[in-house]
Amino acid sequence: MKPEEITTILTDIFGDNAVERKSFDCWQVSTDRLRLLVILSQDASWLRLLVPIVPTKDAQPFLQQILEANFESTQQLRYASNQGVLWAVYCHTIETLTDSDFKSAIASAVSLRDKGLSEFFNSIIEGRIREIIKAAKSQKQSLEVTLKSIERLYREGMLGGLEQVPEERDKFIAAWQYQLQRLWSEVEPD
Repeated sequence: MKPEEITTILTDIFGDNAVERKSFDCWQVSTDRLRLLVILSQDASWLRLLVPIVPTKDAQPFLQQILEANFESTQQLRYASNQGVLWAVYCHTIETLTDSDFKSAIASAVSLRDKGLSEFFNSIIEGRIREIIKAAKSQKQSLEVTLKSIERLYREGMLGGLEQVPEERDKFIAAWQYQLQRLWSEVEPD
């Protein structure tokens, strides 16, 4: 791939107004939805594609899951932290980089950015719900009794707070009900 092709591909995907070539070795894409950087190494042999995801401090509670994702699921991209930001990063030699690989990397980086931390957060929440189910089952509670206990905790303000409006409380209880029903049969007590 040649540097001119980078400009063409970025412009085709994001439009003329979003792409700025900052220098021979640096492009920036800015839209209302995202920011993307493409940087060449000093000798122009490597390309690095970067998309900021969240401030590093927001990602700190999920560090273990982020590192596991780098190992298991991010494929050609990696999560990286620099200058207080968690980034989606793609590195490739420019000589062997194809148009389709570059476009695929852009799509994957944008996808990681769009997901943000939600996958990691949801994974932790699911783990906590599984722990609740395990505890309930070890006490010989049924699904119905467990759900009634959660409803009572919401009514008493132990979950959600006393200032929570009834509509919001009902949404949370419905989410609990969905998750408990979804996971109940998968969890075994100790």
